[in-house]
Amino acid sequence: MAREDEIAAGLQRVRQRIAEAKAAAGRTDEVCLLPVTKFHPASDVEILHSLGIEAVGENRDQEAKKKAAEFPSMAFHMLGQIQTKKANSVARWASAVQSVDSLTLVQALDRGMQLALDRGDRTTETLDVYVQLSLDGDESRGGVIAADVPFLVEAIEGSTHLRLVGLMCVPPVASDADEAFATALDVKQDLDARAGHPLEFSAGMSADLEVAIKNGSTLVRVGTDILGPRQIP
Repeated sequence: MAREDEIAAGLQRVRQRIAEAKAAAGRTDEVCLLPVTKFHPASDVEILHSLGIEAVGENRDQEAKKKAAEFPSMAFHMLGQIQTKKANSVARWASAVQSVDSLTLVQALDRGMQLALDRGDRTTETLDVYVQLSLDGDESRGGVIAADVPFLVEAIEGSTHLRLVGLMCVPPVASDADEAFATALDVKQDLDARAGHPLEFSAGMSADLEVAIKNGSTLVRVGTDILGPRQIP
């Protein structure tokens, strides 16, 4: 089977899973699909674009910025943890950052955005960001605990170039995904009340997208079930 046919079949399967999960949850709103292309070649991004995909997710700055330069019409979401020293680079290519989890990162991304604008590296004045929620406080996996979310949101709201668009979470290892997503949804709904409108809820991957959709996810991040096993260098 040609690679384009493989990816098209993967997209179809995942879209069907999303449709069935929405039906089971009695939902009629939209759930967006973000294919995750980390560790996959740029040729896969090209195929996804040809199949109508307009945004993909990446985890590493070096890999993502090369793909973003090759496909400027595609939107790239940064999903991985960002070292402060990499914020300037990420600000040049990212359409959205889903892994905002500290005040220092908020400040660094805001400065990076201004620098990118000053240098003509980007034309959009704002960078969409999601607060990454940690449900277990494991710093190695990124995220901010629920008690600190309001403080981080306040910093984003006070920035010049960052725009809060949602909450992202990954269930802790070996946790009950249903319980984890339900807890995260409570945090997201508190943010909705603060914002005065519904925000995005980025939750669910290949293994647990049905559970995430049951608990209100509006964006699922799927790599393996679309593109197959990662081609880790």
